[in-house]
Amino acid sequence: MNHIENVREGIRSIQGNVLRTVLTAMIIAIGITSLVGILTAVDGIQKSVNATFAELGSNTFTIVNNFDPWSRNRGRSAKINPPITYRQATLFAAKFKEKYDAKVSVFANVSGAVEVKFASKKTNPNINVIGVDEDYLPINGYKIGAGRNVNKSDLENSMNVAVLGQELARNLFGDADPVGSYISFLGGRFQVVGMLDKKGELGGGTGPDRVLLVPLTTGRALAPNRALTYTITASPPDVFEGETILAEAAGLMRNIRNDQIGQDDSFLIERADALAKNFEEITGYLRIGGFVIGLITLLGASIALMNIMMVSVTERTREIGIRKSLGATPRVIRFQFLSEAVIICLLGGLGGLLLGLVIGNLLSTVVSQGTSGFVFPWLWMILGMVVCVIVGILSGVYPAIKASKLDPIEALRYE
Repeated sequence: MNHIENVREGIRSIQGNVLRTVLTAMIIAIGITSLVGILTAVDGIQKSVNATFAELGSNTFTIVNNFDPWSRNRGRSAKINPPITYRQATLFAAKFKEKYDAKVSVFANVSGAVEVKFASKKTNPNINVIGVDEDYLPINGYKIGAGRNVNKSDLENSMNVAVLGQELARNLFGDADPVGSYISFLGGRFQVVGMLDKKGELGGGTGPDRVLLVPLTTGRALAPNRALTYTITASPPDVFEGETILAEAAGLMRNIRNDQIGQDDSFLIERADALAKNFEEITGYLRIGGFVIGLITLLGASIALMNIMMVSVTERTREIGIRKSLGATPRVIRFQFLSEAVIICLLGGLGGLLLGLVIGNLLSTVVSQGTSGFVFPWLWMILGMVVCVIVGILSGVYPAIKASKLDPIEALRYE
């Protein structure tokens, strides 16, 4: 009996007990689903993050205030630096633009708990109002879906105009075009001049689709009794070396902030690609964790499969005796039972791959708010099927050896 005939015999044996085969394959499918599903979700989230940072450019960086309230816990007193002022931020922007022909945006969070009203509709008091300039959208990867961006005229005249995030616009206006309508917030009446394309964000919270953008000068007027903290985002041409441009930016900002020689920077510079690398490192750990969880689940499935194969050997003892009496060698018996175990694992693996793809992509879509797209992780799919074969061999080898060692005379007497 050749190997092909052995495989066919194994398939016929599987077909002879469909219910047990389906239940066993489902155990394997659950293990493969957990393995492929988690890894697919991680790949989808990573794809979304990479696409987001790719829009910003490799040299893009952000300058924020350096405030470390937890430093006291590390054995030193906390250093509270003064916030970056409007004068400092605009001075840096002007000098950096002039020297490097770069795009530089200055913006400030006006309030993160604003209720916005339109006619009889109003939002929850969780809208983030940001004062921006005309370069804020392109530098931060936003695109206008309708209307226009904030322009220089709006900034020079402190106009009461607003650009809405897509989710905010849909909550207030539904499917209607919001451009030209008037909304109210923070005691003022503003005309909507633009709506952003959907951007999405990992997780929830006050994301980029729930923002409300106003001219920076208007934003300053909305907070007359408190000093805003300004943030600077710069995007120099990619021809500049990243580390060199960061050093130049740090030197310029230290001079503007009057940081003394030997004193730590009173600000922080965060590179966009550095954030992407940090996230990639985190997803690496998530992949390891997902792989371990999947292997643990498959370990339980392999034990269950081995137990079922042992039961199958016991049930088919007389059949094994007949085969041996007709000339089947122990090698043929071993191969037949191994084939059955591997085929069951492959059937379960195929089902697990489909479920893993669906569940993994669903998770990544939810987490990235629809920006990840559909992911086919070919490496994890191939790995999943290889693992299926290995599990089938490990689960079937002991029952196969036991079956091959049965004495044919005793097996024929078995009732």
